[in-house]
Amino acid sequence: MLKALPLCFVLAGLALYVVLGGADFGAGFWQLAAAHSPDGRRVREFAHRAMAPVWEANHVWLIFVLVILWTSYPKAFASITSTLAVPLFIGLLGIIFRGAAYALRGGAATAREAGRIDTIFSVSSIIVPFALGTAVGAIAGDRVPVGNAAGHEWSSWLNATSIVIGVLAVATSAHLAAVYLAADAAHDHDRPLERSFRLRALGSGVVAGAIAIAGVFVLNGDDHSLFHSLLSGRALPAVIVSGLAGVAALVLVYQRRYELARYGAALAVAAIIAGWALARWPTILPHLTVDQAAAGHDILVSVVVVILAGGVLLLPSLHLLFRLTLTGRFRAGELSKVQTRAAVTRPAMRAGLLTRVAIACLIAGIGLLNIADAEWAHIVGVTCLFAFVGLGFCAIVVPALDEQAATP
Repeated sequence: MLKALPLCFVLAGLALYVVLGGADFGAGFWQLAAAHSPDGRRVREFAHRAMAPVWEANHVWLIFVLVILWTSYPKAFASITSTLAVPLFIGLLGIIFRGAAYALRGGAATAREAGRIDTIFSVSSIIVPFALGTAVGAIAGDRVPVGNAAGHEWSSWLNATSIVIGVLAVATSAHLAAVYLAADAAHDHDRPLERSFRLRALGSGVVAGAIAIAGVFVLNGDDHSLFHSLLSGRALPAVIVSGLAGVAALVLVYQRRYELARYGAALAVAAIIAGWALARWPTILPHLTVDQAAAGHDILVSVVVVILAGGVLLLPSLHLLFRLTLTGRFRAGELSKVQTRAAVTRPAMRAGLLTRVAIACLIAGIGLLNIADAEWAHIVGVTCLFAFVGLGFCAIVVPALDEQAATP
């Protein structure tokens, strides 16, 4: 169980990166696609503004996946990154260009200069999911053998399965972005933009579904074993859930129930990642199982402890960020006086409890590290100290930010 636990965290991080970061890439896709449409300028500005609070935070999950995979399964990480150095380099280069273009956009001196920056941003937003998707396709198609650069540097990711998965990654990102942006436009009561993104969400959802179905036939001809694993056994329920969630998301978008559609679209993507993992289990690469690839016991224990302790710091921050974003509080949302008082009072009450728990964790951590001799006690002591840091952060920073956000 311990050897597989970090991989579960890796898959969860990958799903979050696809669901959240993928939507950011999809927003760039729509910025490019809307370049010559009548509402193109409004679409570009709205997509840019919607991404502003979260675009950089979403890359946390990519870093998380790489670090945990590198630390917990070094043999698999070395094999993947050496064989797939080309698509991974292209993807990371696209992320750099995309981030630079986003940062430079605010300083554009002319409309022509801003247009060029937007083009770089949009093209990079398409290149990145495609490149990373082809890398995933190479792993799924067993084209990454164990060893340093043991696979072919080009054919490992330039093949039918990899290309279909790369195209599917772009289409899925566009669909997620359209659903999310339709929900944001509806929240802002912007009916023209809502209709525009609603049509984009419906169209891109149909296209993504068609690519996924076509990909099944491509996979059947390219890698029959993976095709059989996906459509039978323990992976089949995840594939069914993905299909049903995708259809449900389209129906909800058609009915203009965008908040539920967000979750449906996200579930469809996460379920297919789960299905892929279940289809390959327990192997990571050909002839390399999870148990064989895992690092030593002490390293795995340390990784799990750090992940759990880091989650105490990271998750409250991301929860606050996305809550403010989804509720429109970054766009000067207004509260009544009664709501304002309640919003300020509740965090203050929670802060007192969090402070007491944080102090208890500090005392327990110091005691276990200095008095006890057992290894498990030291692990618990370190965890308590991390919990003290996280709870102290929540007790001090989060209520202050809540109070600031609640002030009209």
